[in-house]
Amino acid sequence: MKPIASVAWPLVVAFVVAGVVAGVAPASDVYLGVEVPSAERVPLDAIDHAPLDALLKRFVDDQGRVNYRGWKGAPEGVAALDAYLAALSAGDPGRATRPATLAYWINAYNAVTIRGILREYPTTSIRNHTAAAWGYNVWKDLLLRVGDAAPSLDAIEHQTLRPLGEPRIHFALVCASVGCPKLRNEAYTAARIEEQLEDNARHFFAQQQNFQADPDGKTLALSSILDWYGEDFGKSDTEVLRRIAPWLPDEGARSLAESPDVRVRYLEYDWSLNEQR
Repeated sequence: MKPIASVAWPLVVAFVVAGVVAGVAPASDVYLGVEVPSAERVPLDAIDHAPLDALLKRFVDDQGRVNYRGWKGAPEGVAALDAYLAALSAGDPGRATRPATLAYWINAYNAVTIRGILREYPTTSIRNHTAAAWGYNVWKDLLLRVGDAAPSLDAIEHQTLRPLGEPRIHFALVCASVGCPKLRNEAYTAARIEEQLEDNARHFFAQQQNFQADPDGKTLALSSILDWYGEDFGKSDTEVLRRIAPWLPDEGARSLAESPDVRVRYLEYDWSLNEQR
């Protein structure tokens, strides 16, 4: 008689292969938040982001670096994040002002990302957890229960936030990488969202990793974020540069951005974890 493992393993392989042929992948979804009955859901304007604000002030420094080690080592801190995510589940996206919608979903994206990293920590990059074809992908399989849906990070960004036509979200959504915008150590709120987004945009282009100007070579080097999502800023390089010009760090850079013969190149993106060292 063959050992059980010898018999079972071929059956497992056959099952997996059959699933691939059928186009059915093994379940890898991870759910955050809770199911909330429709009668108990509230407008997004009623969601309190103060709990997230307190956590960000505790675990994120002024440079946007996260103390993942300290956060994961503080069970009450992880529990508080889970409680905040559960509170987000009570939101009704169909009842919200535009400022509340932006604040809610930006906070949701960043909070889910942090929870995803805490789930995997220690790790060196979110890219270690983004399987392209098979297995768990943090951007696609980490889901937040909201109303009757459970959007992924990708869905929050591409299906909810980007259609709002607010390109400054790209300076607020933080994918746990050094190349991302700075993670503010405060939560976004409907009352301050305009001020916060504008501040983010100016800070983003003040960082050499995101923007470099070469007047002699008539060249501007931009973060890869402007390459990936340039269409959200304009239909051409010219339109993109004119859109970002008000946020550039000095008059010389703004003038170069509006020059008809300026060239654009894109900077290498740093995917290393945005953790405190």
